[in-house]
Amino acid sequence: MKKTLLALLVIAIVLGSVAWVKRTDILLGVIKYRFANIDVGPAREVPWQQGPAVTASAKGDRPPNIILIVADDLGYNDISTFGGGLIETPNIDQLAAEGAVFTQSYSGASTCAPSRAMMMTGRYPTRTGFEFTPTPAGMGKMVNSISQQMDNNLPPGFYDEALEATHPVYELKGLPAEEVTVAEILKTSGYYTAHVGKWHLGRANGMAPHQQGFDDSLLMASGLYLPEDDPNVVNAKLSFDPIDPFLWAAMIYANSFNSGDADRFKPKGYLTDYWTDESVNVIKANKNRPFFLYLAHWGPHTPLQATREDYEAVGDIKPHRKRVYAGMVRAIDRSVGRILETLEEEGLSDNTVVIFTSDNGGAGYIGIPEVNQPFRGWKITMFEGGLRVPMMIKWPSKIAGGTVVETPVAHIDVMPTIVAAAGASQPTGVIIDGLDVLPLAIKQDTANWTRENLFWQNGHYQVVRHGDWKLQVNDRPTDGPQQWLYDLAEDPTEQHNLAASRPDIVKQLKDLLAEHQRESDGPLYLPTTQMPIMIDKTLAEDFIEGDEYIYTPN
Repeated sequence: MKKTLLALLVIAIVLGSVAWVKRTDILLGVIKYRFANIDVGPAREVPWQQGPAVTASAKGDRPPNIILIVADDLGYNDISTFGGGLIETPNIDQLAAEGAVFTQSYSGASTCAPSRAMMMTGRYPTRTGFEFTPTPAGMGKMVNSISQQMDNNLPPGFYDEALEATHPVYELKGLPAEEVTVAEILKTSGYYTAHVGKWHLGRANGMAPHQQGFDDSLLMASGLYLPEDDPNVVNAKLSFDPIDPFLWAAMIYANSFNSGDADRFKPKGYLTDYWTDESVNVIKANKNRPFFLYLAHWGPHTPLQATREDYEAVGDIKPHRKRVYAGMVRAIDRSVGRILETLEEEGLSDNTVVIFTSDNGGAGYIGIPEVNQPFRGWKITMFEGGLRVPMMIKWPSKIAGGTVVETPVAHIDVMPTIVAAAGASQPTGVIIDGLDVLPLAIKQDTANWTRENLFWQNGHYQVVRHGDWKLQVNDRPTDGPQQWLYDLAEDPTEQHNLAASRPDIVKQLKDLLAEHQRESDGPLYLPTTQMPIMIDKTLAEDFIEGDEYIYTPN
């Protein structure tokens, strides 16, 4: 009897130990089971509103159509427009050649959602409170747990479960409904407004896209480009990225139409191509009235999934993840080409404004060192690699092809630029931080450009660019404050930190940061995680003592 009890005790200890070691795998399995059982209906036709059969305006009287195309996590060096590129991107290159290219263009933030909020409103997070990227409940805990089990020598991450318990649910973590979006402004100015793709600015209580000014919204309800086992998909899973296992477990292949997360149905094909198909449908259905189309791509964000055709077309690129990623970039480029081609076919090209950008720089957690070259840093850092993004505007009737603008601009400028192009008015009683960049693009008018400062912030991680000086300040929970000062005119790739040798400039820029913060009412909710991010290495590489890194809150 004693031997039996002893044996049972040993078995219990062994099983308990295995369960503890495999606890993350068990939790991921539970998450996958839960999301795999969400009801998703079959693919169906999208009932976009149909415009008039003929235009009601004389050719010269009609306001321009406006298309805003935003890629997700597209690095500065992912496209060939700037002389490099992982692959050739002829369609994005064509868009740049036929319009204005901004050589010092910046995202609104180093992560996606705050940037998107700034594009929609033209306002800094100090005014909207929308400072951090919303994540589903438990994601921070899971990612932190996975990270602790990875053998990459990184300093520890931090997660506050008690604080997360005080947060609103994911669907309510969004841009406050009272904020005025560019879609609301254009809709009241007679535009038909359509959103296709990612939103990430809330899904309920007036925060969903079809509640924030878009007449119609085809919403990314989850994040798989194709089902994982689809015969036409090539997947690349990232063993070194703690976010990646959560995405593969939690994401499904689904979208919804004007309904938030309710009434999900399957897309018709690879997500990037499917959204492009539907964007073409929007253009054709509304070609006889002014329209605003916001095409918010998911690509090339993880999970890394390319079509087999794109994977084969990019050639024998190694490693495998880089080849899949290149295929995803090829799909984004194809999308841009199809939009431009449709405008030409429908006779709309001359009177359509097309803006292309990315929500932030390329991610270090995909393990591809070249994505942001020649700049340092990645998404989630505020070195130039995390903030520099492509931005180009084509408007053939107004902007001469081959225009190059060197003045620094940012995502807060997108909304006032679109409003100005439409001949609409900015909202009254609301402070708009962005500026209309059309005078720079149309007339190269720098004499009347008065802005000296750009600001970025993510909790205790704050940045200001004043003229060509750029200061970053951060407060690491492990070993205290950091600061980097660079003269971007002389050192655009941030190699020489001048903080110690120019305390006068540091003080001047810190005073600007403090002044900027005095106007803030604080974030809508506090961050629950602190993530260590290496500045010069991808997550595929090991951290070595002495490597520069930051902690960023979310």
